[in-house]
Amino acid sequence: MDNQKIAIVGLGRIGSAFLRNMLGRRERGVELVGVAESGDTPGRQLALDAGLAVVTLDQIVAMGSGVDILFDLTGIPAVRREIREKLMAQGNHHTVIASETIARLIWAMTSDDDLPVIAGRSTGY
Repeated sequence: MDNQKIAIVGLGRIGSAFLRNMLGRRERGVELVGVAESGDTPGRQLALDAGLAVVTLDQIVAMGSGVDILFDLTGIPAVRREIREKLMAQGNHHTVIASETIARLIWAMTSDDDLPVIAGRSTGY
C-alpha cells in the first residue's frame, strides 16, 4: 500500500490528540510530511519531539502534490478558506482538505478514546 502523505494545520486540543493518533499509524501507511502551528502548544512540542517539520501554512501549500491530505483542525472557517484559496492559486488539484468532521470519522475508526469536543466549533467544510 502506498503511504498517504498528510499534513496537519492546527495543533490545539483536537489537533494534538489527532497527531498523537497518527504518529501511531506510521507503520500503517501514514506519512506525516509537516504540521503547522503558530502557538506554543503541547501538540507543537509533540511534533518537534517526533522529529516532524513544524512549518507555516505557506510551506505546507508549497509542498504541492507532496501532500495527499491536509487536515485543517483549527476550527476557524477563515483558515479553511485561506487554505482552499492558496491551493487553488498554486493550481493544486491533488491535495484534499479534510475538516475536523473527517478527522472525527477517522478517530472513531482508529481509537477507543474520545477526541476532545470544543463547544461552538465549526467542523464543516
